[in-house]
Amino acid sequence: MPFRCAVLDDFQNVATTLADWSVPASGEEMEVVSFTEHFGDEDVLAVALADFDCVVTLRERVPFPASLLDRLPRLRLLIASGMRNSVIDYAAAKANGVTVCGTESSSTPPVELTWALLLGLARGLVQESTALREGGPWQSTVGADLHGRRLGLLGLGKIGTLVARVGLAFGMEVSAWSQNLTAGRAAEVGVRLAASKEELLAGSDFVSIHLALSDRTRGLLGPAELALLKPTAYLVNTSRAAIVDQDALLAALREGRIAGAGVDVFDVEPLPADHPMRTTPRLLATPHLGYVSRANYERYYGQAVEGIRAYLAGASVRVLG
Repeated sequence: MPFRCAVLDDFQNVATTLADWSVPASGEEMEVVSFTEHFGDEDVLAVALADFDCVVTLRERVPFPASLLDRLPRLRLLIASGMRNSVIDYAAAKANGVTVCGTESSSTPPVELTWALLLGLARGLVQESTALREGGPWQSTVGADLHGRRLGLLGLGKIGTLVARVGLAFGMEVSAWSQNLTAGRAAEVGVRLAASKEELLAGSDFVSIHLALSDRTRGLLGPAELALLKPTAYLVNTSRAAIVDQDALLAALREGRIAGAGVDVFDVEPLPADHPMRTTPRLLATPHLGYVSRANYERYYGQAVEGIRAYLAGASVRVLG
């Protein structure tokens, strides 16, 4: 019987073309099945994965709780892209004899998408491009300048640091805040440490979120925090949806209390067809493209294959949990 591997959420149907999924070095035959549609129901997922020894899952879109792992007796190996995953029950995986491994992930694709969203908002690119193609008005927006404006960063880790450097290159004043950020660390990057979260929000022309989701950051920006933003300010979130109160953000956009928002992450993914995020004004939204780049996918799937071969050889790599 071959070693069967399922690849989840391969929306672009590229997983098998971006890595060498040939027979493992152990000589064991391997069969790879790519699923291009998302499984949003645990019962359906349990049936679909019942005959697989390995599952490769992207990011944190598909939860693997004990209730699912208990229904997959054949599963031996679970590989998740990235080295951190909050939706896998590691204790349940261990109890079911499932090894969980990760892959490396580059910080540059989400940095680049952050700036694509920010620039798209600032210069009204979607609105202007649509008008040009459809015979609309020639110039209908007045772009927001970046040079000399203040960029406020919530989080100054690997991604936040790279975003800060681009902001500085644009001639922006950059400040940052997080619970553990120090003035010394901010100075190393060449940015100012904001006195508080509130001071950063109230004084920034653009705010970009680069924090990991945790108990401390969940709901970090609620109605009171969003109310601090200038009416001319833009908010960008390529991190995690739950950091921002989604209802409060939608209300702020509908009521014109902020100039706009760029969002790449959502409370439900893929986004349902009737979700208000699809129709809310002043919102530039992308379908979680932050990590979606050719080089990153080659890294994910290439290291997934590497992880499978290592597991079959009895020497698992990048073990999580």
